Amino acid sequence: MGIIFKRYLDTPTHNNSRIFGCSECKTHMATTEDIVSKAFQGTTGRAYLLQSVVNVIEGDLRTATMTTGVHTVKDIFCTACQTLVGWKYEHAHEDSQKYKEGKFILERQLVCEVI
Repeated sequence: MGIIFKRYLDTPTHNNSRIFGCSECKTHMATTEDIVSKAFQGTTGRAYLLQSVVNVIEGDLRTATMTTGVHTVKDIFCTACQTLVGWKYEHAHEDSQKYKEGKFILERQLVCEVI
């Protein structure tokens, strides 16, 4: 498979920013500064909508029917341990949901706060 290169995130010391990582191996994935919304629902419960994430592998495209409509998404997995952590919105079929395109969901049950 080759060498896995992981990106490590820093948080500014002047605010209360935190780092989210994979709950299995603690690989860094995002900071609280990347959060667009905390009011999302994932398959395991509450979830974050994020502008960007690091250290993830994207799965295959699939169509998902959600409470907000039909979306084309890709599951995202931790690069280090391949644990499923959420998904990426590729395409929203309804105009009111277009703001999600290119953004990511991290499920709170599948990530942890990394110290």
